[in-house]
Amino acid sequence: MKLNIRLLYLYLFSFIGLLIAVIGTVQIVDLGLKTYIFKQTDTYEFARPVPLNDAEVAKVDPEEQKAMQDQQTKSQRQRQASNALAMIIVGIPLYKYHWSLIQKQSKKK
Repeated sequence: MKLNIRLLYLYLFSFIGLLIAVIGTVQIVDLGLKTYIFKQTDTYEFARPVPLNDAEVAKVDPEEQKAMQDQQTKSQRQRQASNALAMIIVGIPLYKYHWSLIQKQSKKK
């Protein structure tokens, strides 16, 4: 088998497409595990700041903090899901296109 620049390019981009799709799939699985099985992984406990006076004690509302944390967790999961889906949507066609060109080239020989 003769290895030329074109074939090297095709193998390289086929590998990159496959790698992108695999990383996106891993991120989707990770997100699913965090959402449905390991629900406490996105929960963070923050130490309350030491208040300087009594007026600042009233400002710290645990329920408001929890609501903000839940909103941030939801936003983080949506960003991760969109990123993972974009990787899969780009990676699979990139892989399939270049791999099909490799297959066509190998059938000609």
